[in-house]
Order: sequence, then C-alpha cells, then structure tokens
Amino acid sequence: MSKKFVISVVAVALALCAVIIISPDNKETQDNIGSARTDASDTAHRKAYFASHGWEVDEISEKDITIPSTFSEAYEEYAVIQDKQGLPLREYAGREAKVYTYEVINYSPNNEKMLAELLVCDNTAIASVVYGNNEKIPVS
Repeated sequence: MSKKFVISVVAVALALCAVIIISPDNKETQDNIGSARTDASDTAHRKAYFASHGWEVDEISEKDITIPSTFSEAYEEYAVIQDKQGLPLREYAGREAKVYTYEVINYSPNNEKMLAELLVCDNTAIASVVYGNNEKIPVS
C-alpha cells in the first residue's frame, strides 16, 4: 500500500473526523453479513452497492493500491470499521486492489462535496467509506 493512501485514510478517518460508516440497518442485510460477497466487478455493480445504502454516486477516479500485509494502528481502525460492515478487508492483506472514488450526488449538506470510496479486490467489495468535511451522516 502506498504511503499516500495510508495518509489519506488517516486524514479522512482521524483528522477530518468525517468518516461515515456504511452499515446495514435492516435485518435482512444484517443476516447476510459474512455469508455473501458483494460483487464489484463493474461500474454498475459498484454504483448499485452504494445505492443499496441510499447513496447516488458518480465515479471520479480509480487507483491501484497494495493493501498492507501488516496493518498500522490507523489501518487497523479502518479494518475494524470494515469488519462491522461485514466487508472482508482483512482477508486481502498484502494483495493488489483498486480504490474507486465517487462523488455523492444526492446529499450535500451546506453545499459540501461528499465523497465515497470503494476498495475492490478480485471483483469483490472489501472496504467502503463515505465522507466529507466535519460532517457525519446517518446511513439509514
């Protein structure tokens, strides 16, 4: 994993205090956590993932990264968030992946730009986050 990505994660998660956990609120989704992988093989599937949580998004970039084999303290905090969401980030430690970044188009508190990121490995969503500047937003 590049140092830039780790710094971005730390900056987003800690410095801005604006990480939004995309966590399922309905029982049906909670029952399926861990039992099924989230297909992220193409743009339609990735956008559908966010739509299933109420976020409408437009892709703005993609970047290749390497997930660290050993997680730093900041990355461990990020992994705990993914565990709570039922996403398998830990299973992909040390692997090559892609980070897809999106602009959230259906929510803009105080005209603030909101971003969403989806980490994908082997066409599977393994981590996700929605964030903005100093604004936490309920997912439901």
